[in-house]
Amino acid sequence: MKQGMAKGFRYRVHRLRPWRVAMKQGIAIFLLILCTCMPLQAQDYPRQTFDFDLFVQELFAQQEDENVPYEDFYETLFQYFQRPIDLNRTTPEELASLYILSRSQIASFFRHINENGPLLSIYELQAIPDFDLITIYKLVYFVRVDDAGLNADQRPLLQRIVGEDNNALIVRYERTLQERRGYTSVDTTSRSRTRYLGSPDKVLMRYRVSHTRDYSLGFTAEKDAGEQLTWDPDTRRYGFDFYSAHLQLYNKGKFKSIALGDYQLQFGQGLLLSSGYTVGKGSETITTVSRPNVGIRPYSSVLEHAFYRGAAATYTLGKVDVTGFVSSKRVDANLQAQLDTLDNFGEFFTGIQTSGFHRTPTELANRGRVREQIIGGNATYQSRNRTLLAGITAMATTYSSPIQKAGLPYQRFEFGGTSNYNIGTNYAYTWQNVYLFGETAISKSGGLGTVNGLTANLSNKVELAMLYRYYARDFHTFYGNAFGESTRNINEQGFYTGIKIKPFPKWELTAFYDRFRFPWLRYRVDAPSHGDEYMLRLYFRPNRQSSLYAQFRAESKGRNVADNSTSIDYVGQANRKNYLLYYEFTPTPVVNLRSRVQFSSFELESPQTTGYLIAQDINFNFNKIRLSSRYAIFDTDNYDTRQYAFERDVLYAFSIPAFSGRGTRLYALLQFRPMRRMDVWVKYGLTHYRNQRTVGSGLETIEGPRRSDIRVQTRYRF
Repeated sequence: MKQGMAKGFRYRVHRLRPWRVAMKQGIAIFLLILCTCMPLQAQDYPRQTFDFDLFVQELFAQQEDENVPYEDFYETLFQYFQRPIDLNRTTPEELASLYILSRSQIASFFRHINENGPLLSIYELQAIPDFDLITIYKLVYFVRVDDAGLNADQRPLLQRIVGEDNNALIVRYERTLQERRGYTSVDTTSRSRTRYLGSPDKVLMRYRVSHTRDYSLGFTAEKDAGEQLTWDPDTRRYGFDFYSAHLQLYNKGKFKSIALGDYQLQFGQGLLLSSGYTVGKGSETITTVSRPNVGIRPYSSVLEHAFYRGAAATYTLGKVDVTGFVSSKRVDANLQAQLDTLDNFGEFFTGIQTSGFHRTPTELANRGRVREQIIGGNATYQSRNRTLLAGITAMATTYSSPIQKAGLPYQRFEFGGTSNYNIGTNYAYTWQNVYLFGETAISKSGGLGTVNGLTANLSNKVELAMLYRYYARDFHTFYGNAFGESTRNINEQGFYTGIKIKPFPKWELTAFYDRFRFPWLRYRVDAPSHGDEYMLRLYFRPNRQSSLYAQFRAESKGRNVADNSTSIDYVGQANRKNYLLYYEFTPTPVVNLRSRVQFSSFELESPQTTGYLIAQDINFNFNKIRLSSRYAIFDTDNYDTRQYAFERDVLYAFSIPAFSGRGTRLYALLQFRPMRRMDVWVKYGLTHYRNQRTVGSGLETIEGPRRSDIRVQTRYRF
C-alpha cells in the first residue's frame, strides 16, 4: 500500500498551472470518448479492507463510560466507508466529523483547492502541505475524488432508492444462555417477588438505505431481554418495545437538509445541541477536542432517549444556513402524586429514566409517562473562504409534568419545573495554522455555560490543543454534551492541554493534561472538589505488518470516604492509574495477532488495590470467512480496579465489557457469506469467574460461576 500510494503521489508533487490546464483538457476529452462505451470510473485509490475496530479503539483509548454512545460513532464511520466523502464537494465540518484531520490540515486542504482547483486524483493528497502518510492512510478509506457533473444521478427519488446498492436489512438475536433470577419462578419465601415479564431473548431489526448528499431512509425495531413481544394498545406496545424511523433528504433546491421522523442535531461545540457523535478525552488529543458543526443527522440507533422526533430542515440564504426543528415524544418517568397549595392533587417526577428497559411491572408502568416537546432554531454564517463560522441557537423544552428533585444538598441547583429555555452563540475561525472555536449559552435559570479553545500546528511535527470550559452550577441543558469531565455540562470548570508530536515518520507521541474543579456538591461528593487527569501515549509502526503502543493514564478526583471514624462522610482524593501495552502483528494476509496487557491501581484513604488483564487475539481473514478469537485472564481486587477491554463484535455493535474479580474470558466471532448478498455473524462469549458462586446482582443474578452469551446477526443487501 505504501509503495503503491507513494508512486501514485509522485506525479502530482511538482505542480505547474499550464501543465495542469493541459492535463485537464486532455482528461476531459479522454473521458468524453470513454463514457460513450463504458461506465465512468473515478480516479480513486483501490481501498482495501479497513480495520474499524482498531481505528475506533484508538480513538476511545479509555473505555470507562457506559454512557458514551459508541455505536452511534461506529455506525456513522461505517456509513462514510460505504459512501466515501467526495473531496471536491465536501465542507470543513464534514471532514472534521471523521476525527482524522486536524483543523490546520483541513484549512491547508481548502487552500490547496482554492489555489489549484478541484483534485484530479486521490493521489494528489500528498502534494498538500501538512498531510503526512500516516494521516493519508487513514483518510483514503473514507474519501474519494469524483466528477459530480458526470456521475450525478438524475432519476426520481423512488427509483434511486430501489436501485441503491447501499440497501440492507439487518436482523440480530442475542441471549444469555444461563438462567438469570429475573426469569425464574417467584420464591414465596423471598422479599423480592418481582420478575421479568418477557423472554430472555433480545431481538433487533434494522433497515437502512442511504446515499451520501442525497437521502437516508431507515427504520429500527428492538426488544430488549426481559421485555415482552406483544400487541397491547393500552400500554402503547405494538409488537416490538421500541421503534424508530427516519427520512432525510439533502440538497433539494435551497434546502440543504430536510428530516422527518427521528433525527439528531449538533451545532457549535455541543453545549446546547449535541448528537452524541463525540469522542472526548482519549489517545487522539487534537482532532477530538473541537466538535464538528454537522447540523441535522439521521437517527437509527437503539438508545431510547437521545434523539428528537418530529421534523427539522436547513434552508440556505446566501452565506447563512437557517435551521428550524420541532420534536415531540414520550419519555420514561416515575410520576408521583403531590398535593399543591390549592388542595388539588398533581403529579411530578424526579428525572427522565434513560435505561430504555421495560421488563418489570414497575419499568413498564413508567414507560412513556411524560410528554417532552422541543422547538428551536439555529442560524449559521460561513464566510466565502471558509475561515469564519458563526452561529446562534435558541430552543425551548417543556414537559407535561414538572420535574422536582428529591431535595438532597447536591441537587439544590438542579433544574425544576416544566419548561426550560436556552439561547447561545458559537464561533470558529481559522487564522493561518491556528483554529479558534467556542460556544457560550445561557439557560432560563440565568446559569451560564461556555467552552472555548484552539488547536494549532506549531510545526509540521508538533500540534497543540487548549480548551477552557465553565459550566455554572445552575446551567441547565438537556441535550448538551460539550467537552467536560462529567457526563452533563453543569457545575464544572477546567482547562485542557493536549499535544501531538511526530518526531520521526514511524513514531507518534500524544499527551494531555486536564485540570478541573466542581464548585458545588456532586453525587457521592458532599463538598466542593477538584481533580486532574493526564495521559501519555507512545505509538510506533515500524512497517505495515506490525504496530505497538504503550499508554499511561492517571486521574485524581474527589469522592466521599465511607466507613471513616467521623460522624459524616468527608471528601478525599480517589487516585486511579492505568497502564496499557498493545502489540499487533500480521505475519501473513490471513493471520493477525494482537496482544494486550493492562494494569490499574486505585487508592482512596485506604490501602491501594490493583487489577490486571492479559489478552491474546488470533484473527483469521480468508476470502469469504473471517474468524476472530480471544483468550484473556483478569484479576482485580474490587470493582474500582475493573478492567475494560474492547472486543470485536457483529456489524454496528460495539462491545466494551468490564471485568472485575478473578477469571477468564473467551470469545469467538465468525463472519461468513453464504450467499452473494447475505452476510452472517455468529459470536459466542464465555466468562468464567473463580471463587464465585454467583454472577451479577439483583434480577440479573446467575447461579454459578459462568456467564455465556450468544449473538447472531444476518445482513441481506438488496
